[in-house]
This record gives sequence, structure tokens and C-alpha cells, in this order.
Amino acid sequence: MAVNIQHATSTVRSVDGNSLLTPEVMKQIIDIVMQVVDERMRDQQRERATRRVTPGVAYELEHEE
Repeated sequence: MAVNIQHATSTVRSVDGNSLLTPEVMKQIIDIVMQVVDERMRDQQRERATRRVTPGVAYELEHEE
């Protein structure tokens, strides 16, 4: 089936990709990213702390009865 379009009208808008985010939306994105980064850092610190042998534990292990 052949389609013949004689005349077409369209509206094209040019948008700068950088202008799509309002300052408020950008701040929300940054806040969320910073929150996730902080949580990951705290998780890593907790993980390292659970693997570390403190002097108190080492002393207890050396002097077990």
C-alpha cells in the first residue's frame, strides 16, 4: 500500500541539553548522590572496623586461660 504525503507541517524546538535541569532539580540530585556516597563510606568504615583486631582483643587472645 503506497502512501503519498503532499504537505506536512511540523514544529521543531531546539533545546540546550544543559538547560533541562533546574537548579532545584540539580540540587536534589546532588543531595541524593552525596547521601549515597556518605552511606557507602560509613559501610566501608564499619566493615574495616569489624575486620580489625584492636589491642584489647589481641591482649585478651594472648592471655586466654
